[in-house]
Amino acid sequence: MKISVNKMVKMSVLTALSIVLIILIRFPIIPSASFLVYEPADVPILIGTFIFGPIAGLVITFMVALIQAILLNPNGGWVGFIMHLIATGTLVLVAGIIYKRIHSIKGAILGLLAGCISMTLIMIPANYFFVVNFYGMSFQAVTAYIYSAAIPFNLIKSFVNSFIVLLVYKHIGRVFRGFDNLSSKRRS
Repeated sequence: MKISVNKMVKMSVLTALSIVLIILIRFPIIPSASFLVYEPADVPILIGTFIFGPIAGLVITFMVALIQAILLNPNGGWVGFIMHLIATGTLVLVAGIIYKRIHSIKGAILGLLAGCISMTLIMIPANYFFVVNFYGMSFQAVTAYIYSAAIPFNLIKSFVNSFIVLLVYKHIGRVFRGFDNLSSKRRS
């Protein structure tokens, strides 16, 4: 994938914005699982996906997950890093592919809905695998956790972030295009 400096800078800005949102906005949304914390970091990642495509969205996801794992949540370790990649990566990939094929508000809505459902569904086997094997919970305890906390959390988080994306995407896209117009005027 060939990437221009302009695109790399914009992807870096979106990565940094995701990290800032993780730091500034964090709160639990499922009382029985206070470690499941809502943060709107997926909003800039999804915006980057819609602007630059699903592969770029995965690159931003990787960078955000890595920075979060190293600097902001070292207790989550590599398991938290992988879980973040699986969850957000699925949302980004599904939403990005659909939006790339149906480049309209309808495509954005369909992509985000399909991405939210896909993210929630992929996290069921991911939780069974990682939580049982690496956090030592029993299969029965994980089953209870998945239905009482993981599924509601993933649905709420992904739908809220997707709704925010629908509200701000066009405005941020205009800002990014404005920077492109400004830089092209300076070159001429």
